[in-house]
Amino acid sequence: MSLERVLKALMNLGLSQKEAEVYVYLATKGPQKAANIAETLKLTRPQLQSILKNLQKKKIVKATFEYSAQFSALPFETALDLLTETKRKETRHIEENKQEILSHWRSISN
Repeated sequence: MSLERVLKALMNLGLSQKEAEVYVYLATKGPQKAANIAETLKLTRPQLQSILKNLQKKKIVKATFEYSAQFSALPFETALDLLTETKRKETRHIEENKQEILSHWRSISN
């Protein structure tokens, strides 16, 4: 699978373009310090901090607890499993609430 297809697949599973790029960078290069990631991917520190926080919330990137933390990505297959399960849960939630959503729609469209 080409890099472009991997990025697109990750984006289809809920990552932004930049989140996908950071994840792939960490997954292919191994643990990295924020400064290295920001420099390589040409991101500002605030951009990168936001991206890393989002990836950590999604549980596909972890950080060490030392000063000048290093960030690492879960294996690609594990990340795909987690992201896919999140999408499944979102879909189930929508399906479970479909009738209520339709009821609200009908009340505003009348």
